[in-house]
Amino acid sequence: MDSNTKLRANPDIVLREEFDDWAILFDPDTGKAYGINPVSVIIWKHLDGTHTLDDLMDVLNNHCNNIPNSARGELEAFLEKLVGRGFAGVDYGN
Repeated sequence: MDSNTKLRANPDIVLREEFDDWAILFDPDTGKAYGINPVSVIIWKHLDGTHTLDDLMDVLNNHCNNIPNSARGELEAFLEKLVGRGFAGVDYGN
């Protein structure tokens, strides 16, 4: 994934926040669900088509402590899963 890629959350996906800041992403059209942890919830809330991968890393650095060196790769893998499941897509408009 390119550093300048901007992703937008699929507007049809429902974010259902659960206890302890965990959440479920739910697609009512397909019935698919995907559980996400508190850090992923932070990322999800920033998938508005205006944030690049670098911006999302800045978000993580501002919201989380002790970010591991592997965070960027883990972020990319998470975003690729979202795109692969149809929960997010590349925003070409911004």
